[in-house]
Amino acid sequence: MNARDVVIRYVEAVRDGDADVVYASFAEDATWHYPGDLPISKVWRGRDAIVNDFLGGIGPLLVPGTLEIDLVATIAEGDRVVAEWTSKARTVYGGTYDNRCVGVFTVREGRIVSVVEYADTRHVAAALFPE
Repeated sequence: MNARDVVIRYVEAVRDGDADVVYASFAEDATWHYPGDLPISKVWRGRDAIVNDFLGGIGPLLVPGTLEIDLVATIAEGDRVVAEWTSKARTVYGGTYDNRCVGVFTVREGRIVSVVEYADTRHVAAALFPE
C-alpha cells in the first residue's frame, strides 16, 4: 500500500469509527505534533498516546454520533502525504465544532510514523476548551 493509500485509509477509518484500523495505521513509535497552546498542544509520542489519549481525548468533548469528517484532498510525494479534511460535530458545551485541518503525514512500511497537524486553534479553543 502506498503512502497516500495509508493516509486515506486512516482518515476514512476515523470517519467511520473503525478503531482497529485507526490503531493499526500508526507505527508503535509514531509522533503527532499538534502546535499551539491548547491543552492538547504538544508532541504526542507513541501509538497508544496518539490513539488513546490525543484522539481518544477529543471524543468525550463531542456529542456522540455527530462527528462528520470529510477528506478534501491529498498531495503525496514519496513517503510524505499532505491531507486536508473538515471536521464537524456538536460539542458537549452546546456549540458547534467546524474546522478545516491539514496534516503532513510521513508513512514508512505501510504505517504512519509522524503527523504535524495544522488547524484553526482559536476555533478549537473556543469550541472544545471554552473554560
